[in-house]
Amino acid sequence: MKDIQNTQDTRNVDIQKVGINNIDLPMIIQRKNNTDQVVSGVARATVALPRNYKGTHMSRFVEVFNEWRTKNLLGVDIKGCLEKIIKKLHAQSGEIKFTFKYFINKKAPVTKLAAPMCYECSFKGQIYEDKYKFILGVKVPVTTLCPCSKEISEFGAHNQRALISVKVSYPETEHVWIEDLIELIESCASCPLYSLLKRQDEKYVTEHAYKNPRFVEDVLREVVVKVRNHPVITEYEVECEAFESIHNHSAWAYKKEIKS
Repeated sequence: MKDIQNTQDTRNVDIQKVGINNIDLPMIIQRKNNTDQVVSGVARATVALPRNYKGTHMSRFVEVFNEWRTKNLLGVDIKGCLEKIIKKLHAQSGEIKFTFKYFINKKAPVTKLAAPMCYECSFKGQIYEDKYKFILGVKVPVTTLCPCSKEISEFGAHNQRALISVKVSYPETEHVWIEDLIELIESCASCPLYSLLKRQDEKYVTEHAYKNPRFVEDVLREVVVKVRNHPVITEYEVECEAFESIHNHSAWAYKKEIKS
């Protein structure tokens, strides 16, 4: 049968990224405790398309994903999947991203009762000019308590839920566990969040947040200091958004840096 995608295009336009987006598939994620977690992932895969080709072969992306979904995935394993896509599509560069919900069985601070806590995570791999780059992303909900409110109020202080989004890169020979990155991020807030809290736990988190007031600027700087000092992280991007409880807007801070 005639292959229309391989026919020549005469409009002289390179396409930097073309492929498939929002494809749902099961994934097996390796956990820090040497067990596996099956998650529902959403994937995007793209390759660069030279100007002389009319189109790429969309079905080939799905073929590779279908093969890779049975493998246990750590961050560096994304490289093999991406290399297979690039080879199968005769491309020079490409990119894939998997977004998924990751569950950690989290214990309450006082009663130690455990319940699953959900975090949105992502694995992203890029190959450009034969260089591979992996990016691990996590979004961590936390509590922040306003230092200004605490300082000026006769009693009490307003707090709110905040979302800290962090993306980190590191060499292929190294590894950062999702659990460790989440724990690092949570330590920078006024207090972590928990799925299950009894009265003793609620007392603890309320008082803990009050003792650790944080602006979004404080949270962001705390995260930056810790990822800067991390022994394997080479590049990072940090975003903090506090969904204000006394304003109809969010407070927001952002920083991106490549470590020298």
